[in-house]
Amino acid sequence: MKKLLEKGIELLEDVPGRGAKAEKGCQIVYNARFFLRHGDEVTNDPRSIALYRDQLNIRQIDGVELIDHTTILGKRQPIACVERSLYGMQAGGFREILASPHLCYGENGIEGLIPPNAMLRVQLWVRDVRSTN
Repeated sequence: MKKLLEKGIELLEDVPGRGAKAEKGCQIVYNARFFLRHGDEVTNDPRSIALYRDQLNIRQIDGVELIDHTTILGKRQPIACVERSLYGMQAGGFREILASPHLCYGENGIEGLIPPNAMLRVQLWVRDVRSTN
């Protein structure tokens, strides 16, 4: 299934979850994996993981360590493609997207990890959706 989620974000896969849909102001707990367009995974820095392991909630899925991230939608905390893709998701849901560089790390990229003007393929799992109202 390929369709445009919004300008600059192509929805490659969408598996619905259950419960309330994520909307502006909701607190979301999610996991994400990032890949360069041609398949190379953008991995977490193992030294940082080792240093902060006690402070992170890490889960193993299919042999891959995923870090739980928490955000409040509308606060612009994660990169734009992630925040925009979380809208409408439910706990237990999964999305895979292909995002344009301007919604990722743009012309700067991240030295040694993401080249300038890179499109990213992002996998998102929503673990929890809570209203903050």
